[in-house]
Amino acid sequence: MRVLVLGGHGFAGRSVVTALLDAEHEVSVASRRDGLDLTSLDQTLAWFTAQKPDVVVNCAALVGSLNFVTERAAEVVDTNLRMLTNIYRALAERLPHAVLIQPVANCAFPGELTLYREQDLWSGPIHRSVLSYGATRRMMTVLAECYAMQHDIRTITLFTPNMYGPFDSPDPNKAHALNALCARVVKADIAHADITAWGTGAPVREWLYAGDFARVITAVLDELTDPRWDTPFNIGQKDGMSIAALLDLVIASASYKGAVNWDRDKPDGAPRKVMDDALFRQLLPNFAFTPLAEGIQETVAWYRSIYPY
Repeated sequence: MRVLVLGGHGFAGRSVVTALLDAEHEVSVASRRDGLDLTSLDQTLAWFTAQKPDVVVNCAALVGSLNFVTERAAEVVDTNLRMLTNIYRALAERLPHAVLIQPVANCAFPGELTLYREQDLWSGPIHRSVLSYGATRRMMTVLAECYAMQHDIRTITLFTPNMYGPFDSPDPNKAHALNALCARVVKADIAHADITAWGTGAPVREWLYAGDFARVITAVLDELTDPRWDTPFNIGQKDGMSIAALLDLVIASASYKGAVNWDRDKPDGAPRKVMDDALFRQLLPNFAFTPLAEGIQETVAWYRSIYPY
């Protein structure tokens, strides 16, 4: 199957590309590095026309830490919305029979929820700390429905917890939260320095190893014509851990012996984000997630491999 991975050189995208190649799909990658600016409709149209994929996996986004999406809120909204509308317009005009697979981060859900069920996406406002990015993730579901109505574009929507794993940025202002912790600990361990962690450590999050996200996509592609994928679903485990407890796991994995200081002036974000797994277990009952400790070991090892940063 011909698969085009947008943002395929980025964090989640690299894991997706690896998994697709291992599954013997014909994979092409498109990002700024390859010369594609998704904020340009003309470039997006030309790229889709030249590649002619059967499936487009959209891993492209402008995103970063809570601090990043707050300080650059207008840029985050503008860039992500332009990319999304251009992707759908290009599909409608040039690839109406292609299938779009896209992850929707759980920051799209109402901030006051403690358990995220698929049917509750629109049951309240997004937490203000992630408004700029979360709103664009909600818009992905609106675009999917509207382009299905008018142009019969098929979208497979995967709601994802916070992801982690190798290949993310070492910059704490850009990295996903757990990756930022791993990067800080590795850097502090090598430099024999103390650690500064953001917030209070109290928020509870569910974590998805990027390689597991990629394996879900390959499982979907194995039975792509099955209509059961057409209902948006959580890649959920219904299990979370506090940031403080996660830091303890990272410290143990890195054998770090220094001190930890919490910067409580940094925002915590929503107090709890855990994904309901009922629908996921119906769809993929035998799927085995990577144990958190094992995934953290892989992530810590990767940050060691790219040091200094």
